[in-house]
Amino acid sequence: MATSQWWSSESFWRKTAIWVTGGSMVILILLTMDTLPQISAGSKRVPAYSVINHRIEYQLDNTRHVQVPVIGKEEPLFGVKLTEEEAEALVSHGKMTVQAKNCMNCHTLLGNGAYYAPDLTKAWLDQYWGNSDIRETQMVEFIKDPSNKLHNSLNRRMPNLGVTDEEARAVVAFLKWMSAIDTNGFPYNFKSIEQEN
Repeated sequence: MATSQWWSSESFWRKTAIWVTGGSMVILILLTMDTLPQISAGSKRVPAYSVINHRIEYQLDNTRHVQVPVIGKEEPLFGVKLTEEEAEALVSHGKMTVQAKNCMNCHTLLGNGAYYAPDLTKAWLDQYWGNSDIRETQMVEFIKDPSNKLHNSLNRRMPNLGVTDEEARAVVAFLKWMSAIDTNGFPYNFKSIEQEN
């Protein structure tokens, strides 16, 4: 009568599965605890919400070989400097509006979403808005009523989603804040708007 090897026993593989699952769970918890502070607003790569009170530009980081956001001089959104709490409330309202209007059904945000319409990760700095002097007004007006305006080079148009003036301003704040996030150069080959000094 042949005896089975220890490594082929059901008991060995059951114990191995339990240990591997438990060890993987511990590693996952440790990685989560390490990651959360790095992706929270106010961290090195994700700026505080009050960044919407400053100019945001992109420069090539020669050590990383990617375009990175540079926070510049004070340049408040809509000409009003907000406290950290006010900025957080406005940006959060914009994020909730983007979610409520299902923008990711067509757009991409930080690598998530669809590719039917333009990527919005750096929309605040998109050359489409012409120049920085009229960008805020153009963005609000476009978000509120995108009819008869080309959405991109593919002749796609954005539907009118019934966005209010308050919601449109909040979405612009969210887009400005999001453009300040260091995304390791994503999306690649992005050409930033020309800004006055």
